[in-house]
Amino acid sequence: MLSNSLLAVTAIAASATLGSARVFEMNNYAWSHDAGCARIENKCDFPVTIHSVGKAIEGPFTLDCGDVYSETFRKDPVAGGIAIKITKHKNDLFKAGKPQTIFAYNLDGNEVWYDLSNVFGCPFEGCKLVERSEKESCPKIVFPDGVNPGGSNVKVCTAKKDVELTLCA
Repeated sequence: MLSNSLLAVTAIAASATLGSARVFEMNNYAWSHDAGCARIENKCDFPVTIHSVGKAIEGPFTLDCGDVYSETFRKDPVAGGIAIKITKHKNDLFKAGKPQTIFAYNLDGNEVWYDLSNVFGCPFEGCKLVERSEKESCPKIVFPDGVNPGGSNVKVCTAKKDVELTLCA
């Protein structure tokens, strides 16, 4: 059994810089270094707030335009999947009925199942959202105007490649 210290999630803010952009990384050292990452790049001209939710809520992380959030794919020992919740304002996650976009994933052996959805409205209405794997042959999810165009958005691909959501693509 892994010790709690190995399961601890460490947030590294501003661990790398891309010009003036910041990269926020969440690493779970109990998982293989062969696993890919869930990434969110903010290309919107306004800041967004990220919370990574499994059995615990990690964050908030505020991403300005050009900033990137990244976490190694992990499996929550209680919840199973992870929901990365994105809001326009820092405390909206904790306010009833505030719109959220959710990048959800579930690590399943060598595969990762990923999804994109909105709840309580569409915080990025009017902005294109694109979620895609680093592996080009894997299916992508596109919300042309920030709103689900309909149908199921659950996709699956290798867990060895990153899956990235681009906001305001």
